[in-house]
Amino acid sequence: MRVAEVFLSVQGEGFWTGIPSIFVRVAGCNLRCRYCDTPYASWHCDGEAWSVPELVTQIQRWEGSHVVLTGGEPMLAPELGSLCDRLRQGGYRITIETAGTVYRQLACDLMSISPKLDNSTPNGDNSGIWRQRHERLRHAPEVIGRLLAEHVYQFKFVIGEPRDVRQVLGYLEQFPSIDRDRVMLMPMGTGLAELERVEQWLVESCRTHGLRYCPRRHIEWFGWKRAT
Repeated sequence: MRVAEVFLSVQGEGFWTGIPSIFVRVAGCNLRCRYCDTPYASWHCDGEAWSVPELVTQIQRWEGSHVVLTGGEPMLAPELGSLCDRLRQGGYRITIETAGTVYRQLACDLMSISPKLDNSTPNGDNSGIWRQRHERLRHAPEVIGRLLAEHVYQFKFVIGEPRDVRQVLGYLEQFPSIDRDRVMLMPMGTGLAELERVEQWLVESCRTHGLRYCPRRHIEWFGWKRAT
C-alpha cells in the first residue's frame, strides 16, 4: 500500500471531532479536486510502500483506539480490507474517509463519505485531461447505494457558495434513504479567514434545511500543514 504519511493527531471533522486519532493517509486518488488540501496525496502523490504488518506495527506504537484511513482515496488500495481486519482484531475503531466513487467490501465503524459537487472540478492550466476524467468519475450512485446499505455513515459536503447548498439538496433528493441528521456541510478553505467567510452564512443555511454544520477544527488548532 502506498502511504503518504502516518501520524497521531486529533480528529477535526465529523461526528468524532475531538477524539485523539491515528491517521493513515493513503497516496493516490482517482479524482483531482481543485480545492484539494492534500495535493501530495493526489495531484503530486508522494508516498512510500508499506505492508499491512508494517502499518499495524506503526499504529501500535501510539496510544489510542481510533484510526482514520484517509487519502487521497483509500478505497483504491487493494490491501485496505486486510488492514481493516487486522485493526479490528486489535480492538481499534476505524473511520474511512472516501469520496464515495470506489466500492470495496470491508469492515469499518464509520464510513465518512464526501461526495464531490461541481465546485470540485479542476480548472486552469493544470487541469488538462483531469477535468473530463474528474467529471466522469466524481458521482457514482451505485457505489453510494452500496455504502449506505452496508455501513454506519456520515456525509460531508464541501461548500463555498450558496449555490453549492442547492446542489446538495438536489443530491439528497436522489438518495431519500440518507438520514439528514448524518449530513454535514463544511466550509471550503484552508485558512481561518476563508472558513469564517463561509461560516457566516452556512450555519444559518444548515439550520434552514435541517442539516448539520461541520467546522474544520484541525485548521483552527494547527493551521494548514501536513501531519495534522
